[in-house]
Amino acid sequence: MSLLTNIVGFSLFGLAARVGQLGIQRRNILENPAGHAIAMATFGFIGYWAYHWDLRAAELLKQKRAEIAERRAKSEASPSS
Repeated sequence: MSLLTNIVGFSLFGLAARVGQLGIQRRNILENPAGHAIAMATFGFIGYWAYHWDLRAAELLKQKRAEIAERRAKSEASPSS
C-alpha cells in the first residue's frame, strides 16, 4: 500500500469517527468544520506513522530471517556430535 493511500484512508476514517461522534451526541454534523480538519489531520498522521512503522517492521523481519538462515546453514555445515 502506498503512503498516499494510507494517509487518505486513515484521514477518511478520522472523518467517519468525527461524524459518528457528532451523531452520537446528536449535534449538527456541519457545526464545526475545524473539528473535522483536526480529526482528519490527526488520523492522517497516524496513517503516516503506521506506513513507516510497517516499512521498518518489514526490514527488521527481513534481517531476522537472514540471520536465522545463516545460523541454520552454519549449524548444518558443522556437525555437532
